[in-house]
Amino acid sequence: MPANSFSIMIHGGAGALDNVKDRKTAVRYLESLRIVLEHGREILSRGASAVEAVETCASQLEDDPLFNAGCGSVLNEFGRVEMDAGIMDGRNLDAGAVAGVSNIANPIQLARLVMDGSEHILLIGEGAMRFAEHCNMPHTPDHYFITAERVAQLEEARFKHRIMLDHDEAEEDSEAQKYGTIGAVARDLAGNLAAATSTGGVVNKRMGRVGDSPVIGAGVYADNDTCAVSATGYGEDFMRTVISKTIADAVYFKGCNAQTAVNEGIAYLTRKVKGRGGVIVIDKEGHCASGFTTKRMVHGWIEHGGKTVCGF
Repeated sequence: MPANSFSIMIHGGAGALDNVKDRKTAVRYLESLRIVLEHGREILSRGASAVEAVETCASQLEDDPLFNAGCGSVLNEFGRVEMDAGIMDGRNLDAGAVAGVSNIANPIQLARLVMDGSEHILLIGEGAMRFAEHCNMPHTPDHYFITAERVAQLEEARFKHRIMLDHDEAEEDSEAQKYGTIGAVARDLAGNLAAATSTGGVVNKRMGRVGDSPVIGAGVYADNDTCAVSATGYGEDFMRTVISKTIADAVYFKGCNAQTAVNEGIAYLTRKVKGRGGVIVIDKEGHCASGFTTKRMVHGWIEHGGKTVCGF
């Protein structure tokens, strides 16, 4: 491992990604990831902290309507956006999260404010919105989030009388679905780890439904002694298995490296609940790893300051 090196990974959702049916669409996804990763490279190489890097990269993904987070968030049963996000600092296990928030362009930034500016870890709904107002976060109007594509998704889900996951196609088969979440994990030049995860949830979800993204140890986790993890998938599966902490425990108790820990975590997820989705991980040595039970996962990485890699 190069001395004083950094590593960063990001993801934009797992699943068969049936909406990526042509080269042009695939290039859009990969180019979006590349731009975010190169920004992460720039700030980490200049000495930015891991927390700053994951917050900034997650914010950029929230600003991209390709992904189910921030401005690309899907709609709940009443045609509203309810977003969840969580962030964690591996230096001291500080964490912040929000759930069921609306009219916030970058929920991951609000989660960071909860971590740094309150005595709490998780704020939800009206309480989170009041905290955002207290912190002078801008109120973003509904039209920023509600797009024709998202309305059409909701109408299709209502017609089928079911919940749909982001970019679900006509088939009922869960492998034809994309589990929409964005996330970032990083190791900075000082060796500190951090993780961030943000999502709009599932199409036509019940009002008040909260997924794994803001749940520490499920959708997001970071500890300098082990690794940083961000998950994307069917949130209920990841909460049942506490997947991010399960992977970190494999590093801590078994001495696993990043990829071995991921393999153990994915095997546990599959064996216990037939879980659907994937994870990205950077361990304390800066090694990058990923794993998923779906056909694909949109993700990319820079390991030890090396080349940028993006793929499905």
